[in-house]
Amino acid sequence: MEIEFRHPTLADRGWITEKYRKEGCRGCDGSFVNLYLWGRGYGKIAQIGDFLVQFLELDGQKYYAYPAGDGDFAWLIRTLAADAKEYGHPLRILCVTECRRNNLEEAFPGKFEFTPDAASYDYLYEVSRLADLPGKKLQSKRNHINRFEAEHAEWHTEPITEENLPEVRAMAEDWYAQYDGETSEEHDFRIERVALGRAFDEYRELALEGILLRAEGKILAFTMGSALTADTFDVNFEKAYGEIAGAYPLINREFARYVREKYPQIVYLNREDDMGLPGLRKAKESYHPDILLEKSRATLVGEL
Repeated sequence: MEIEFRHPTLADRGWITEKYRKEGCRGCDGSFVNLYLWGRGYGKIAQIGDFLVQFLELDGQKYYAYPAGDGDFAWLIRTLAADAKEYGHPLRILCVTECRRNNLEEAFPGKFEFTPDAASYDYLYEVSRLADLPGKKLQSKRNHINRFEAEHAEWHTEPITEENLPEVRAMAEDWYAQYDGETSEEHDFRIERVALGRAFDEYRELALEGILLRAEGKILAFTMGSALTADTFDVNFEKAYGEIAGAYPLINREFARYVREKYPQIVYLNREDDMGLPGLRKAKESYHPDILLEKSRATLVGEL
């Protein structure tokens, strides 16, 4: 069968969210917000039977994200294998967590090779630990925050609203301008910048929530996120001026407190992956994640 892939639209939010929530995966790949915001840069979607399928191209190779939905799983995988074969490449599947790997192994024993994809591992933290920063391991975070508070006596946070959203967008543009608006030594920000712009454009429609950090009347940091599962909240974006000591750990702590107060049922904040960037990996590891959600890439070997 010929699969018609297309870019996701806001009209897809309902049925896609239902597919993701039913699976209950805490990974950031199980988020309509991420699928929609990053979709223009990373792929297209199709509904095949009762499944959501995402098609992507990374590093010159074609992939499918692990499908979300109900129905005949083996039939769907065979359908994707046939589609991949038409394009002249083996079936490759991204975002394969341990339980998803078990599903593939059960359906097709020995037919897939699994390669760890460390750049896509999600870092999950207990909300209360980020909100309170207890213990010796997080002493440095408290020290950075204390320094910020000493240097900025008049600081506060406030929810991001439609009224202050233009200010937040202006701060983001100023942040990107530090990298000539395009790239840094580590990371090409162009796709991220487009995704964040879409988040600003569709902030209310995507049910995003966030806070900003203001001192001396100026926005120094902001963060925004969205619900993932019944017990997990996703941090989609976080920006702070790197030269301002303590701005990043403070906005991190304050957003954890915001989520804890508003959504007491939330246990984890998913601060997403490190994209394989050494600096970002070091920053995420410094908070000592409670869960490192490991993922693999699955490649079909031979024929099904």
